[in-house]
Amino acid sequence: MLQPGDQAPHFELPDQNGRRVGLRDFVGKSAVVLYFYPKDDTPGCTKQACGFRDSWKSFEAKKAVVLGVSNDDVNSHQKFSKKFGLPFSILADTDKKVVEAYGVYKEKNMYGRKYMGIERTTFIIGKDGRIKQVFPKVKLTHHIEEVLEAL
Repeated sequence: MLQPGDQAPHFELPDQNGRRVGLRDFVGKSAVVLYFYPKDDTPGCTKQACGFRDSWKSFEAKKAVVLGVSNDDVNSHQKFSKKFGLPFSILADTDKKVVEAYGVYKEKNMYGRKYMGIERTTFIIGKDGRIKQVFPKVKLTHHIEEVLEAL
């Protein structure tokens, strides 16, 4: 997994509207909050996305951009974003290249069944393109507040 001080891998992915979004699009912003989540419209992922949505003005005040990434496709993202009124881009990494580059695509174990999936992780990337902070294995309680405090 990437660590603070590492250069953030560049990416360009389609968002929920099919528009290509890349890390370089946010040069000059104070920070990019890049969060990886397992699946659209599931309880934990909905809680996390709505937490970012509900704190949107606080992120804007800090001149930070929020981007969500999962392996779901554009159509799934579009439904999820519309259903919950998400004011930020959620990106479709259907070929798993970005989740692998960031080291968040890992073996998981649920009820004795092993499978590959996204480990819920948030990265704060600074203006210089370097990772400032990593929140691995995110627990949703107080996560948004922790990210805002770190900014």
